[in-house]
Amino acid sequence: MLLYKFGKLIAANFIRRINKFLIEVDLDGEIVECHLHDPGRLKEILKEGRKLLIIKKDGKRKTRYDAIAAFLNEWIVIHSGYHSLFAEKILRNKLVKELKNYKIERKEYKFANSRIDFLLKNDKKCLLEVKGCTFEKDGIAFFPDAPTDRGRKHVLKLIEAMDDYNVAILFLIMREANLFSPNWQIDKKFSNALKIAYEMGVKIIACRIKFNGRDVYYGGRIPIKI
Repeated sequence: MLLYKFGKLIAANFIRRINKFLIEVDLDGEIVECHLHDPGRLKEILKEGRKLLIIKKDGKRKTRYDAIAAFLNEWIVIHSGYHSLFAEKILRNKLVKELKNYKIERKEYKFANSRIDFLLKNDKKCLLEVKGCTFEKDGIAFFPDAPTDRGRKHVLKLIEAMDDYNVAILFLIMREANLFSPNWQIDKKFSNALKIAYEMGVKIIACRIKFNGRDVYYGGRIPIKI
């Protein structure tokens, strides 16, 4: 199912990563800086010469472009700013059975000292956190690809909320994969927190997101192994 249609995307080639949120690209022979909206390592994705799709942005900014996707056997969305939008489309179209009876009450819901991506309403309200997964190895999608103390804290906050809310975590899998797993090798603390959450009844959901270079589609569920 179609989730989102991008506007005009521009082909470029990756040169180097300057810092966590800034890269250099070759745009028709011109070297330009481009905003990278993804704090992950992306080591196997961002390699010199890799084909990218970028989008021009207006307004007062440090860079004129945002990086949207990279090509590694398939187009992979690497702009985490779109995760909430994709998730919203999944929710509104009732594509996930565990969440189909909920409606969106609020986005970026403030809970304790954290912000949770969605507050959903039904007879009992639900807190939903959304994570994007871009790392794949041997057919398994792993999250995270870099240690994430923030991600661990989000999971622990969801566990705290279980007395008053239903809680769920939605992983958006940007790669072709047959299975989702926490990345124990990269971040044992996050992985252990996710395992505890799963054992306590937090709904852990993994959905495939497909991008053809223009349009974003829902690709169905993939199984999980915590």
